[in-house]
Amino acid sequence: MTTRSELAYYSLRAYSAALKHGEFHTPEIARDIGCDEATADRIRVHLSKLRLLAEGHPDGRWRPVDPEVAEVELRLPLEQRIHVGQQELARLHHTLDQFTGPYREHTRAQRAQETIRVLTDPADVQQEVSLMMRRCTKEMVTMQPGGGRSAETIRAVLPPTLDLLNRGVEMRTLYQHTARASLTTRNYVRQVAESGAQIRTTGEAFERLIIFDAETVFVPAARSGRQVPGAAIVTDPTIVNFMYRTFESKWQSAQEFEAHRHDYQQAAEELRGRILQLMAAGLKDDVIARRLGMATRTCRRYITGITEEIGAVSRFQAGVKAARLGLLPDEEEMRSLTPGS
Repeated sequence: MTTRSELAYYSLRAYSAALKHGEFHTPEIARDIGCDEATADRIRVHLSKLRLLAEGHPDGRWRPVDPEVAEVELRLPLEQRIHVGQQELARLHHTLDQFTGPYREHTRAQRAQETIRVLTDPADVQQEVSLMMRRCTKEMVTMQPGGGRSAETIRAVLPPTLDLLNRGVEMRTLYQHTARASLTTRNYVRQVAESGAQIRTTGEAFERLIIFDAETVFVPAARSGRQVPGAAIVTDPTIVNFMYRTFESKWQSAQEFEAHRHDYQQAAEELRGRILQLMAAGLKDDVIARRLGMATRTCRRYITGITEEIGAVSRFQAGVKAARLGLLPDEEEMRSLTPGS
């Protein structure tokens, strides 16, 4: 039995031989390409289905056909089916579009009465976010704490984000400074920035949220262990305006995330300063890590290095000693260390 790849290989040789002879005569073709006549007959059937061989009348001989002519012959019925399908799609859209108005009106009225909806299933949250991204017409702003984003997350969010931007919707995203050291996040920022997104980072702590058209806010529920949380969808104007102003306040003091820059050293210096400040305040490792948007294990590595460098015997002593030695940066120094300043 001839495999598909073998059939393609022999078919090309057989077609060339048929051009040379002026016809596809099975015994001749079999000799020319080095196969048995049964295989040559299968090749003839294959080429005739591709319209590369035409049976002559009345002599019944199979003669080679110009591939461009064969393509036209094969394309016509396909194009006709596509045309019919497009007409059917247009009719379907027209029919269903009549029901869009009442549905949207009902949804707006329902949400006006229910200003806070709580979704416990993460899949429902993702579905609602995807729906809002498609409906968003003016602006989407997001606050993404916790450092860099995983490659899996970026693969999922990049296509709908680029679609949103290509529709002319403005997008602003705020990360913490630790996201600058993430290669996957830097690559994502570069791609969306090229399409018009604005990305900034800050050293301040904040919670995750997404705001669509300054009208709808998604607020994730508190995470329990590794389980992905649900979210609350808020449409109350007073609450939405408050959260939008909160975003604007942090946005104004944040620095532009320029993905092409390699300012890791500046980010590292600022991070060390922030850790020293929080250590001096007596905060625990996990609290410091959460405030700075990094893993607790990573935070502890920084703390160990700082305590050894200062010559302290404990993390708390390191913070106090750093304060006494004048090693804690003041606000002006922190701004000078901030990437992009």
